[in-house]
Amino acid sequence: MSRVQLALNVDDLEQSIAFYSALFGTEPAKRRPGYANFAVAQPPLKLVLIENPGHGGSLNHLGVEVADTDTVDAEQTRLAAAGLASVDERDTTCCYAKQDKFWVQGTPNGEHWEIYTVLADSATPNGEAEGQECCTDLLIEPSDGQRAAAGACCA
Repeated sequence: MSRVQLALNVDDLEQSIAFYSALFGTEPAKRRPGYANFAVAQPPLKLVLIENPGHGGSLNHLGVEVADTDTVDAEQTRLAAAGLASVDERDTTCCYAKQDKFWVQGTPNGEHWEIYTVLADSATPNGEAEGQECCTDLLIEPSDGQRAAAGACCA
């Protein structure tokens, strides 16, 4: 199974959940504080909503969710052969899930694309200890320093 992921910043999570539940005819597969995701069957889509007041309607990041780590590896090899660089992240926690993934580098318009598989669920956004504060508005993990900012917040 493979599907495109679209992660959106939203101003009001509850209002956005109501809208996208009606639009796609399904409830969120996962809800956490400031975060929800939908596993939409038709069209095959992983829709992620990240509450980020003042930035609603903007793109957070894009991705392709794949079935397993072998597929992540195969896609990374395929893209490397096509001349695209990547930043590898294995056994990492992001968006309330432990993942194996990589980020595609050199996108023409600065968009952030990840290819990933979910290994396990996480109770916290970025793997910080339960109850520890974290910057959920910085859930994207590009190489432009935002990941370092999120890590510093969650340290």
